[in-house]
Amino acid sequence: RLRTTILKLLAEQGAGKTICPSDAARVERGDDWRSAMKPARRVAAKLAKEGLISIYRKGKAVDPDNFKGVIRLGLPE
Repeated sequence: RLRTTILKLLAEQGAGKTICPSDAARVERGDDWRSAMKPARRVAAKLAKEGLISIYRKGKAVDPDNFKGVIRLGLPE
């Protein structure tokens, strides 16, 4: 479900806009969103490897196999 939620939220945002993985976690788990953060980041990495999304850190695309810290998710350019 996180996969579908991430892709849906990004489609709603459109090109050039990003979301935080927590946005998808909140949709899926409501007040318990923190428990979905690790799974959301794993799903985001898989989607990025498939070329469906990009993972950004400090405004720059990062390697989906090697990222840490605060990230944003967006559609590929």
